Amino acid sequence: MSGPQLLILEGDGIGPEIVVATRQVIEAADRAFALNLSLHSAEIGFAALDATGTTIPDAVVEAARAADGVVLGPVSHNAYPPVAEGGLNPSGVLRKKLDLYANIRPAKTPAHVQDRRAVDLVVVRENTEGFYADRSMFDGPGEFRPDPDIALAIRKVSRKASRRIAESAFALADATRDARYVTAVHKANVLRMSDGLFLEEVRKVAARYPHIRYDEVLVDAMAAHLVRDPDRYDVIVTTNMFGDILSDLASELAGGLGLAGSLNAGEDHAMAQAQHGSAPDIAGRGIANPASLIASVAMLFDWLATRRMSAELARAARAIETGLAQALADSASRTPDLGGTGSTQTLAQAVVAHITDTAS
Repeated sequence: MSGPQLLILEGDGIGPEIVVATRQVIEAADRAFALNLSLHSAEIGFAALDATGTTIPDAVVEAARAADGVVLGPVSHNAYPPVAEGGLNPSGVLRKKLDLYANIRPAKTPAHVQDRRAVDLVVVRENTEGFYADRSMFDGPGEFRPDPDIALAIRKVSRKASRRIAESAFALADATRDARYVTAVHKANVLRMSDGLFLEEVRKVAARYPHIRYDEVLVDAMAAHLVRDPDRYDVIVTTNMFGDILSDLASELAGGLGLAGSLNAGEDHAMAQAQHGSAPDIAGRGIANPASLIASVAMLFDWLATRRMSAELARAARAIETGLAQALADSASRTPDLGGTGSTQTLAQAVVAHITDTAS
């Protein structure tokens, strides 16, 4: 059986630096566990805009569709020109085109972080609709201005998307979480129809998992609870925008966005993507933290391991995770944003060394 094909997209800002570092980890895992990976690259972002007139050419989308997994570097989409001038958000395009409906975002306090409360939860975020203007309409954006002084936004919540994100959350809680506890976050006291529909579907799925504890919390209350008592929660399932905000909050409480892995997954495709942005202010200095993207690749390997029933991919994922934990525990390999004296490369090479030692 041939190994997985991965498409690697560098992106903007610090993207090329952390993608190069992450690729070194991928290649080390490939060698150590004989994964027979096939790695391909393509340009997106400003580089693609300069070369082709768009930040994500159709050929890249087709290459992503043909690949077994995608590794996406951060992009500077806020700085892109209007969509009519080629300034598409590559992340949003790939999530929509590949139907990556589940954004899985773990937040876990690393062992070396002593000044934070213990956090160990996962936000399961619906990824294809909601208030996001590039994902809520079949044709055209979900925002419009009927006159110069009014801007309107459309929020889309469907039964299908609500049901399948709930199924993702309960399956995750059942298979991988010791607590087996799911919390649906909503604002149905105000958004009665849209969040009401979301809760209807989550409750139907919850009824199929009577052994999993289930409750519901308003989004504003959840933000307060996460700050005060984050260790009470296990799996949080919610709509797109609420999940985006709460996952960043949870990751920051757990040690920072620079540590937070993220997987965008659907039925047939998955994409590893760091939670943080492109940080152009530190680009080219060699100090960007690749931990989030490396952690995301470990999640991608786990997803591929399940689909391919591959023990070696699962072993590679564990080796990346433990190697990253050991690298982060050493101030000499940690990047400056984490209080270390290392660099992008020292962190990556520490992970590579652990992977190599594990397999020897």
